[in-house]
Amino acid sequence: MPKDWSGYVDLHLDVDTSGGRRAGLEHALRAAIATGRLAPGTPLPSTRALSAELGFSRGTVTAAYDQLIAEGHIVTAPGSGTRVASARDAPPAASIPAAGPGLPDVPAAPLHDLRPGRPDLSTFPSAAWLRSTRRALSVAPFEVHALGDPRGRIELREALAGHLGRARGVHTDPARIVITSGYAQSLGLLASVLAGAGPFAMEEPGHFFHRSIVRSAGPGIVPLPVDDRGARPDGLDRAGTAVLTPAHQYPVGATLHPDRRRAFAAWARGTGGTIIEDDYDGEFRYDRQPVGALQGMAPGHVVYGGTASKTLAPALRLGWLALPAHLVEPVTEAKRLADAHTQSLAQLVLADLIDTHGYDRHIRASRLRYRRRRDLLVDALRARAPHVRVQGIAAGLHALVLLPSGGPDEDEITRRAASAGLALMPLREHWQDQADHPQGLLIGYSTPHGAAYRPALDALCTVLATRT
Repeated sequence: MPKDWSGYVDLHLDVDTSGGRRAGLEHALRAAIATGRLAPGTPLPSTRALSAELGFSRGTVTAAYDQLIAEGHIVTAPGSGTRVASARDAPPAASIPAAGPGLPDVPAAPLHDLRPGRPDLSTFPSAAWLRSTRRALSVAPFEVHALGDPRGRIELREALAGHLGRARGVHTDPARIVITSGYAQSLGLLASVLAGAGPFAMEEPGHFFHRSIVRSAGPGIVPLPVDDRGARPDGLDRAGTAVLTPAHQYPVGATLHPDRRRAFAAWARGTGGTIIEDDYDGEFRYDRQPVGALQGMAPGHVVYGGTASKTLAPALRLGWLALPAHLVEPVTEAKRLADAHTQSLAQLVLADLIDTHGYDRHIRASRLRYRRRRDLLVDALRARAPHVRVQGIAAGLHALVLLPSGGPDEDEITRRAASAGLALMPLREHWQDQADHPQGLLIGYSTPHGAAYRPALDALCTVLATRT
């Protein structure tokens, strides 16, 4: 069924619908790109225009575009439409950080980066953010440029109270929310405030940087072993505070089982202990509706910590704490002493983005994009490296790839990856001790920019495919 696209680009597209309209359209677009008939940078018609031209539903065309975006063949940006991906859509070399502490040497600008902890920055909603910036500045009082309430702007605290209650099941109000400069600061403030309550129970394996933050504030650390049902309550009798990632445990990827959620909540209520809930990527659930926040089970004992780092961008330096009433004053004072308050303009912009539902739209679009990337990862490893096992894929922005006991081990894989210009995160960095632990890699499938994901995935499969 040839169609003349002369209104967009000079190309005839043949769509074979025998296997379904969406599959036929995807195949036709891939073929046109692979043969060069759609050159890098070529603009594509809008989904509305193409659906009218082909006689397909707009949903069919949107789904086909989303699949090719996930595969890295095409890219889209607010205000500039959709186009065929080109080399300029890969991340600038200078913007990629060098390897973290204890990692094998990787070039400062690796060709491919699959380390976890970062969203696809090329999808930042620039147009929506700009619109919100204009609206926020047009009504902001001049006092916004002065030092303000250490808890943060009331506009953002009100917007977050509504959003967190609706989307994450958090029980809070604006007076009990404190805006911080990211989750790292949130954890540091809480560690200093709660240091006198006893050791912190932290997941094992868990985030090595977060352990360092707690240690530097003074509390000792009690390990909470993690299995496929999430953190186990073992060791809570020696702790005054527990730090958990219930929605998607980092790094294993498990969701905290309902029985354990109840056990942790009962411990906090029974002992007066505090739970710090790190909901770092709780919005990204793929197999069902996102799991509600643990905070909703014991609002008087659970601190809910959220961040814009995974949903928007880490450089915004925006995080938030929904606190039990008795912690509001000491945490607010700790924030005041730390840096007075988080910068106000970004707070106003995020508040507007939430109130106008641009934040929700961006999260929904990101959820679909990352799910497609996850599916590509799972399918590629199943086909090209069937000896590895992938887990923790029901949610989040990373997967844990477990290596076979017969080798090659993490050291060998990361050496091969470094030689190929591929940056990976080994699991070993997340254990508190040096005992014999399972070998694995954390694959951040959200990290590569646009068209860079497919080549990064190919490089990973090549590195993992060799068994010797």
